[in-house]
Amino acid sequence: MTEFLGNMKRTDYCGTLNEKDIGKEVCVMGWVQKQRDLGSLIFIDLRDRTGVVQLAFDDTTEKSIHEKAFAARSEFVLGAVGTVRERSSKNPNIPTGAVEIFVTELKILGESQTPPFEIVENSNCNEELRLKYRYLDLRRPDLAKNILIRHKVAKVTRDYFDENGFIEIETPMLIRSTPEGARDYLVPSRVHPGSFYALPQSPQLYKQLSMVAGFDRYMQIARCFRDEDLRADRQPEFTQIDLEMSFVEMEDVLSIGEGYMKRIFKEILGEDLPLPLPRLTYKEAMERFGSDKPDIRYGMEIIDLSDIVKDCGFSVFTSAISGGGSVRAIKADNAVSVLTRKEIDKLTEYAKGIGAKGLAYIRLTPDGIASSFAKFMTEDEMNAIIAKTGATEGDVIFIIADTNNNKILSQLGSLRCVVSDKIGVEKKGIGLLWITEFPFFEYNEETGNWDAMHHPFTSPLDECLDYLETDKGSVRAKAYDLVFNGIELSSGSIRITNPELQNRMFNLLGFTNEEAYEKFGFLLDAFKYGAPPHGGMGIGLDRLCMQLFGCESLRDVIAFPKVQNASELMTMCPSPVDQKAIDDLGIKLK
Repeated sequence: MTEFLGNMKRTDYCGTLNEKDIGKEVCVMGWVQKQRDLGSLIFIDLRDRTGVVQLAFDDTTEKSIHEKAFAARSEFVLGAVGTVRERSSKNPNIPTGAVEIFVTELKILGESQTPPFEIVENSNCNEELRLKYRYLDLRRPDLAKNILIRHKVAKVTRDYFDENGFIEIETPMLIRSTPEGARDYLVPSRVHPGSFYALPQSPQLYKQLSMVAGFDRYMQIARCFRDEDLRADRQPEFTQIDLEMSFVEMEDVLSIGEGYMKRIFKEILGEDLPLPLPRLTYKEAMERFGSDKPDIRYGMEIIDLSDIVKDCGFSVFTSAISGGGSVRAIKADNAVSVLTRKEIDKLTEYAKGIGAKGLAYIRLTPDGIASSFAKFMTEDEMNAIIAKTGATEGDVIFIIADTNNNKILSQLGSLRCVVSDKIGVEKKGIGLLWITEFPFFEYNEETGNWDAMHHPFTSPLDECLDYLETDKGSVRAKAYDLVFNGIELSSGSIRITNPELQNRMFNLLGFTNEEAYEKFGFLLDAFKYGAPPHGGMGIGLDRLCMQLFGCESLRDVIAFPKVQNASELMTMCPSPVDQKAIDDLGIKLK
């Protein structure tokens, strides 16, 4: 029977007790992890967010208390008063394993039905079931630990930026819909029929306006929303550590970002992060790794074979080169035993699925060379490829040829990730680096237009201003990303503050003056009143925690996440609403 707290007041958390507390009278409260009935002896492992402690009852325990201990079951909520004493049988696997509480007062504060799954670490239970009962899932020590450490990450974040002169400013959740690269979540207005708010994809415009307002160092742990397809490191609503700084160049922003990461590594992981972080330009990253967010914890870099195969006997290679393209390869070390012909056939289908025309290979087996194209090559030509890649017995070489170099690099970059996972490449060190000098424009093959790779407020490099109109493909931006173990952790740029240059960029992106003013007029107007030079970045808090904690999915660091179809299984949202609510908004559903 459930009891009231009454005068019972918690004095300690379960997981904090140790040998220093022996002899102390304490009151703890929590959930029953396990009850062990040994007749006159009963032991209960009581759990709260800090850990577990053993409660002990024996034949000297008052009968009514003994009966309550006997009745307690998994996930019952208990309050216990007693004296901390040394355990006769110690458990070295838990921090409280040297002590126990001999209980003198016990209250059953809440009863529990049998949970739909066992509340244990590293549960093998179906994830959908755990997400349906997320409030139970969050009791699991490993998941609870993630949420608790995430809290510490947020605290360290606020402390660091406060110490560096940043002001935390909240920006609106209901904003004007502006093009930012993904679909907006739209909110219909009841007061203004036919008009809509948007949920912010980022606080980008407001933080720039904060610079115009004179708050020269802004930060916010901001909620952001994007209506886009999901994956392991993406959610429709996410949290961003957002910052903006006035009177700065790129080096100033990167320095603040590096200092923040150093602080996080020290206070969360207890590690000293060496600075400065490595840097690669976008072009270097693509040429070496085939990705603008490369995982640099392992090699398998892309190798250009064009110079040694341009005159070979294999027409697939020579025609790609003569058509303005190239022939490039990656090498998988000691992979022959794993990458059998059957596995290579799967990889070939994968390569074709991402746009490659085919996948050539060389396997250096103990019995000799096995290759998909050896019959078209001389022995010297094959040996030249092997020498250029540095391959030795046991290695496998994969080669892609195409007239489009960008496609080759991207395809080999994707293949590099898949192959490294398949052969179990050891990933060493900390994969943190900056990517700089992104292209300003990217060509959209579907529309035939040049789009902004970051956003239209990004400043181009000074040396690119002279050919903005004549050579868009060569224009580079004052943009930078922070990459962590192969995921984009942060994106930022130095902003355009010159109204004439901003209008010029809008025109190059296909906006008429009227369209640009309709969408961004409030920002353009603000820039007429003395806009300081400024720049900033946004760091994904969810992604940062995911990588720091070694989690496979963002769902492991978010208390109440969405699943892949953007629904939440616990509350079953999104859900239909009453027709009256729809009528009040003045909209109709198809």
